[in-house]
Amino acid sequence: MRNVARTSLVDAAIDELRREIANGVWPVGTKIPSESRLAESLGMSRLSVREAVRVLAHAGLLHTRQGDGTYVTATDESRVALRRRLDTAAAMDIVDVRRGLDLVAARLAAARRTEEDLAALRDTLARRDAAGRAGDLDGFADADVDFHLLVADAAHNPLLADLYRSMSDALRDAVRDQEQAALAPDSSHDDLLRAIEDGDAARAVAVSMAILDQQQLDL
Repeated sequence: MRNVARTSLVDAAIDELRREIANGVWPVGTKIPSESRLAESLGMSRLSVREAVRVLAHAGLLHTRQGDGTYVTATDESRVALRRRLDTAAAMDIVDVRRGLDLVAARLAAARRTEEDLAALRDTLARRDAAGRAGDLDGFADADVDFHLLVADAAHNPLLADLYRSMSDALRDAVRDQEQAALAPDSSHDDLLRAIEDGDAARAVAVSMAILDQQQLDL
């Protein structure tokens, strides 16, 4: 790290720690150095470092475990803010937003999917079906969300994929909340996969909207 000598040492420490997190020096899930080591590397007091850590913990980038240390929980404050907003969003609001994202994802995936995309979609759909037959709601929810994320990936639009992935936790919770309705047998996701395989954008969009219509009815 660079030696820090600025007017506001706390702000400088916040900027430096944020930069280390964003640059992947400390990946998500790893423990950052102790206050004393950070203070030494930054050339400032432990008090300034402690306050910087507290601010970043409040922002959702760090989490301090009593008696253990401080761990990185996220790398982007804007994603943390969006996740917190989604946690309090109404289920219908999430469905409404998904209509826009799924429409674009299905249309582009039908036009741009590769054989690798299709293989991943088939494997994930098989995992989803197996979890449904076993009554494994958590496994089903994970596979269901992974399937839709892969549709977004198959659109080969990085911004769309990032937007969809930022909603993944909320989508997973929504599937779990539907409980038995989510596990009921249906062929809609198979239909979506076939439409994407066939390169039929109009049918892929129609099936995607039908899936969301059913989810809305199940709320």
